[in-house]
This record gives sequence, structure tokens and C-alpha cells, in this order.
Amino acid sequence: MGQEHAFNLLTFPHNGEARPAARADEPVRDPCSPPIQRQLERIAPSDVTVLIIGETGTGKELVARQIHERSRPRGPFVAVNCGAFSESLVDAEFFGHEAGAFTGAQQARAGWFEAAHGGTLFLDEIGDMPMHLQVKLLRVLQEKQVVRIGSRKPIGVDVRVIAATNVELEAAVQAGQFRRDLYYRLNVAALRLPPLRERPADILPLARHFLETYARKLGMRGAALSASAARALQGHPWPGNVRELENAVQVGLLMCRNGVLDVGDLPVGRAVGADLPEGGGADEATHWLQQGLRRLLESGHGAVYDKVERLLVTTAFEHCSGNQVHTARCLGVSRNVVRAQLKRFGLLGCESASEMEQEDAVALA
Repeated sequence: MGQEHAFNLLTFPHNGEARPAARADEPVRDPCSPPIQRQLERIAPSDVTVLIIGETGTGKELVARQIHERSRPRGPFVAVNCGAFSESLVDAEFFGHEAGAFTGAQQARAGWFEAAHGGTLFLDEIGDMPMHLQVKLLRVLQEKQVVRIGSRKPIGVDVRVIAATNVELEAAVQAGQFRRDLYYRLNVAALRLPPLRERPADILPLARHFLETYARKLGMRGAALSASAARALQGHPWPGNVRELENAVQVGLLMCRNGVLDVGDLPVGRAVGADLPEGGGADEATHWLQQGLRRLLESGHGAVYDKVERLLVTTAFEHCSGNQVHTARCLGVSRNVVRAQLKRFGLLGCESASEMEQEDAVALA
């Protein structure tokens, strides 16, 4: 295996409870080099607040999940993107509300802190948190209590907070965009994740894991990575980090023939002279998708529609953190269509009414 090191796969069992931050059942890939892994193992068993720093796509949430898995005791893991909520709803999402607290609040609902009680609250993109919410977060961290909107009664919460940022918070403090006292409260133990280009030994183990994951979703057996594809992956600079690598393997697997992902199947083909449309972004992604579909059709592989539909739905479901309403909105179909497809692909069991109501409430944010 050369310089490659072993990667741990951690599985989070589903306990039957509603999960506001989905993907807890998915295997967690280890995106860390050994030195960071050793640091993580020292920090995880304690209950200290952790600040994870790294570029977009370096695997900050995956590291947070590993810390949570190794915490003692371990309750729910709740992941929240601090920049994903509207200004009018952000307080209610974090701290909850009582019935009648504002227009549309027909029943009382717990916030993210209460949902994470006894476990871990992962605050992603903490640098995007509004200033007024930073004040309230600081108070919760100090007093370990939340007060729902429309109530005066404090509710005790036992939550380990892990925050993540892709910006330098010290610079944000200097610019007056982030509270200094909150920064010091969060920065108890810091983990800095280097970009993938600085950890080349991680590339192939991660690529092979993604290959196995998406091959299983497509119903492909014995999927493999050719030697030339492996060299291309190792030679690419990966500006999008682990997330770009995952996307490259996913698209490459859709393009490949006979289950062998070759260099010509990879969207990193610009490094080997591929002809890509100018402008990048959505146009480039559409180009690669079109090429992949042509390759599938030409291969005579059969059942192309089912394979593509399965990959589209499962990928959108993961992208939307397991939320059916967000998935339906992303795909431009109804929630009933999404639910039927998820059941068909074995990704959804029987839901209770309370779980569906909670998911609907989350989707309104």
C-alpha cells in the first residue's frame, strides 16, 4: 500500500428517534492524517468545546462525528449550518419556542440545543452566525440553559459543542464581525485540518472508499480503480478537497465501463487534456453528466434508467442531509414522489407522524 494508511469506518446506529441532522446511520470516513488522528483521540473522550478549522470540503463534519462517536457518554449528534437559516427564524431554530410565540407557531417545539441534550451539537460555519445570536450562544455556553421564545422558564441542557469554520475567526474578531469572548469560549481545543493537497497519502484510501460506497448504490459489483486513474487522482491539486474527490469518484463511476474506473472517466480530466466547456460550474457538471450518460448507453449495460434514478435520488437525499422536503424542493418534485422513491430504494422505513411534522418544521427554516 506504500504511503497509504488505514482508515477507520465508524457506524452510528439508528436508535429510532427523529434525527434533525441526518446521515447518522452512514459510515464516517476518516479524513485525517495520523498526527491529527492522534490529537483527535486525545480530545474526544473529554467534554471540552472543540473548534475545527479548515478549508471548505476538508471533512470538518466527519471529524466532528468521530469526536462525538468517541465521547463519553454519547447521546444524539445534531449538525446545524449557522448560515442556513433566515434571520426571522434563527432564534427559534436554536432555542425553540412555545405555542403562540409568533405567527405560525401553532405548537411548542424544542430547538437544536434541546435536541442535542446529552450529546453533541455541531455548529458548522460558525463565522456566519449573526451577531445577536452570538450573544445568546455565549450565554447558553456559560449557563448551560436555554429559554424558548415566548417563555421565561430556563431549560437545562447538557450539550458538547463542536464548532467549525473555513475562515480565520481571529481576523473576524479584529474586523468586528465576531465576538472576542465567544471566540475564546469556542477555541478551547482547536483542530486544524490541512487541505487534501497537503496530505497526498489520504487520496487513494478515500477514493477507494468512495468507489465502494457509490458502486454499492449503483448495484455494481467488483468496481475497481485503474492504475492510470489512481495516478491522475494523486496528481490532481484538489482545490475542492475531500468533497471534490468524492464528487470526482461518483461521476467517474457513472462514466466507467465494466466496473473499472479509468483516467478518461474522471472529471479531473483537464489535467490530462480533456475537452471541457468554458465557464465551469453547472455547465461543466452538466457536460460530465451528459458524457457519463452516453457512456452508459453505449455500454449496453442495461437498466440505465433505474441506475441513474437511484443515483440521483440517493445523492440528492444525502446532499439535503436526509430531509425529504428539502430533497423534493431540490429535485423539483413533490415530497410524496421522493418518499415513494426512497422506500423503493430501501432508504426509508415507516415514519411516525411526529417525525414527519418535525421534518416539515425543519424545512421551513
